[in-house]
Amino acid sequence: MNGELYDPTNPELVADRNRVRDLTNRYNNTAPDDQTERRDLIEDLFGSVGEECQIESPFRCDYGYNIHIGENFYANFDCVILDAGRVDIGRNCMIAPSVHIYTATHPLDATERIKGPEYAKPVTIGDNVWIGGQAVINPGVTVGDDSVIASGAVVTEDVPDEVVAQGNPATVVKDLSNN
Repeated sequence: MNGELYDPTNPELVADRNRVRDLTNRYNNTAPDDQTERRDLIEDLFGSVGEECQIESPFRCDYGYNIHIGENFYANFDCVILDAGRVDIGRNCMIAPSVHIYTATHPLDATERIKGPEYAKPVTIGDNVWIGGQAVINPGVTVGDDSVIASGAVVTEDVPDEVVAQGNPATVVKDLSNN
């Protein structure tokens, strides 16, 4: 959580990931109309979650407890959040199908990387954000309030408030503040 290298094979972390596999499998196999059971599982899974949270199955994450979701959140099918680090998602956010959010990363030095350590960088997504299908949000990125990430975008750097970003790597293509 503090950005330092850690060993992902640490037994405590392995146990945490195994717990999450059980919870996400249960969630993914719960009937979509059983909103009470699905809500209970999400509350057990996430660090915090606001009211009106809907996540379509299947959903996957690493630890769950590092994910913090605001009010009125929707994630479509095949959302993946690798939350070795903290993930904060604001209010009124929509995530389209197959969006991936990553906090985990690896050393650039091959000798160090081969040894297996990882580290994480937090991801912050502001309020009123829409992330299009198959977009990827990389470690350490902040997406500003009221912004749109276009389908297929690969976000490698911070995105300011009230813009549309698209492409690989994602770049700002439209300012929404004048609309």
